Amino acid sequence: MPLFSQSSPCCTAAAVAAINSSDRKTKFASAAWRNCKVTSPLLRLSENDKFNVSRLALGHSRRGVKGQTISMALVGNTVGKKGEVATSSSILAYDLIQGELVRWSSVMDRSLPDPPTAVFLHGILGCRKNWGSFARRLALEFPTWQFLLVDLRCHGDSASMKKRDPHTVASAASDVLKLVRDLRITPRVLVGHSFGGKVVLSMVDQAAKPLARPVRAWVLDATPGKVRAGGDGEDHPAELISFLSTLPKEISTKQEVVRALIQQGFSNDVAQWVVTNLRPSSSCGSQSSGFAWVFDLRGIAEMYQSYEETNLWKIVEDVPRGVHMNFLKAERSLHRWALEDLRRIHAAEELAAEEGGGVEMHVLEDAGHWVHADNPDGLFRILSSSFQGGKT
Repeated sequence: MPLFSQSSPCCTAAAVAAINSSDRKTKFASAAWRNCKVTSPLLRLSENDKFNVSRLALGHSRRGVKGQTISMALVGNTVGKKGEVATSSSILAYDLIQGELVRWSSVMDRSLPDPPTAVFLHGILGCRKNWGSFARRLALEFPTWQFLLVDLRCHGDSASMKKRDPHTVASAASDVLKLVRDLRITPRVLVGHSFGGKVVLSMVDQAAKPLARPVRAWVLDATPGKVRAGGDGEDHPAELISFLSTLPKEISTKQEVVRALIQQGFSNDVAQWVVTNLRPSSSCGSQSSGFAWVFDLRGIAEMYQSYEETNLWKIVEDVPRGVHMNFLKAERSLHRWALEDLRRIHAAEELAAEEGGGVEMHVLEDAGHWVHADNPDGLFRILSSSFQGGKT
């Protein structure tokens, strides 16, 4: 299972080691992180490397699964040195997980047509690693597909990349559209969780190309319009972002952050998850052992405000031809779905064109907002219909 990884120049060996993740369940309404471990060696490609990456990646076998992790930085149409990424404001960090039968590389070999591709987007304060285990499972089940996992602006390894204001749902969608254009990929499936769900809707709204027709869009536990706050027992994203902004940029120990969050009333699950956004801040050769936040919290605060304010009902109630829009409601996420939301989506189902497009509502049983941790098997069964036969 080849995995191509592109990340920012600040990506250390520890960050590279985070490519393969183990699931961490959390109650937090809009974000999550996964602890990760290396399952394959790392190759560093220079600007002059001109061999076929896909063929090379398929040459390594470990524990019965073919795969190799290749760390690269896409600058224009070439493979560039990591330092060059800092001069490019258009590149998002990503992992490209390919099924065993995929022989294509957008960077090194453009002679082959691109295989069917699905794009996966995380929620606020999350990262592409949230989808790692789930995407690898899909790649095993559907070996002709490839899965593009993206760090949105201000998040994960994309946080160090310069992005123009405003930090909004629309700008995040524009970033992803530019990434798939740069990679010369035409996605057939778009999957977004929470904030990422609205980004998916905005992608459909902004561009007919480079989206394929037909294309299936999946919006996981997010509504197109108003964002409703959780109950008293829930961890509120806006309050969490606000509190994190009061903490120092340099942290002595992760445990002090955990204690501070719990004292502020956040759950232990959220506190433990938040500190996975800390990375060692000491430089090579230094004996200091502090930590620094990996995200751009100011930008994330703007993005979350945009998430609350952005209204994309228009794209749902007038679905472009060739687009099939799927909404998935988590059974236990009742506070996020008003009766008005459900009625409007069901009305859109009836109005959508039957040929080449449509709207569909799904319910994921035994799951809260963190759908791919709460019930990954159920989510896998529901999403699998988009990958049958390599077509949407």
